Amino acid sequence: MIGLIGTEQLERMRAQHQALFSLQRRYLQRICLIAAAILLWYVWFFVTFGISWQQLTVGMTQLGHYFLRMFVWHDVASWPFAYYFTQIFITIAIVFAGTITATLLALPLSFLAARNVMTGPLLRPLALVIRRLLDVMRGIDMAIWGLIFVRAVGMGPLAGVLAIVMQDVGLLGKLYAEGHEAVDRSPGRGLNAVGANALQKHRYGIFTQSFPAFLALSLYQIESNTRSAAVLGFVGAGGVGLIYAENMRLWNWDVVMFITLILVVVVMTMDTLSAKLRKRYISGQPVPLFTPEPVR
Repeated sequence: MIGLIGTEQLERMRAQHQALFSLQRRYLQRICLIAAAILLWYVWFFVTFGISWQQLTVGMTQLGHYFLRMFVWHDVASWPFAYYFTQIFITIAIVFAGTITATLLALPLSFLAARNVMTGPLLRPLALVIRRLLDVMRGIDMAIWGLIFVRAVGMGPLAGVLAIVMQDVGLLGKLYAEGHEAVDRSPGRGLNAVGANALQKHRYGIFTQSFPAFLALSLYQIESNTRSAAVLGFVGAGGVGLIYAENMRLWNWDVVMFITLILVVVVMTMDTLSAKLRKRYISGQPVPLFTPEPVR
């Protein structure tokens, strides 16, 4: 059993490994400076915006009351469950329609934005323009897109679908493009050596390698949009957010908790299904190149 290092042994180690101990000292100094900077930022934030300790404690107390009311359900038998589940179904339909449409639009745009695809001198400016367009689309929040489309096409699920499409095309397009750029270039050079055309090189040399990232990102975005789509109802874009807005306004926190639990179950179910799909289509099963015939 190793005992504690004595003072003399520690000093001897310091003398033998001065560079190591000085590096450790600088590391600790940097950690302390970062912690002090974070603390000063919080102090500046609270002082500048006039947030008092009393306001914080009162807010936490009120939040505790809201949580208590969430777990005390009243007149459950009289709740309009058909209406609640209809709105949840509408939310799921909005999420699937918006995410699948965004995936189909983002995939071709991602090839136009990938620098290892757009290699020509005339194609690089086009890739830069596509990247800036994707930045603009994902830089605007889904709720803002929802407000825009509610004014344009009216209240309802169509506005929600368009809001998801606009934000997800920008997000998925950028992530897909980065997945294309991260692939190994050896298969592409091999295809080029055997005379493959540009479409075949992109299909078999790039997309074959980036497909696992493509599938994983698409499945994750469906889960993420299920949570985010609840906000769309607040701006009139349809779905379960309308139930949230109505019951928060009426202080029906028990209904809010019920809807939240249903959404959590939906997200967990989607996570389970997406995990199976990822295991099936990303991990896959080993395919033997040669199977010897049994000896008779």
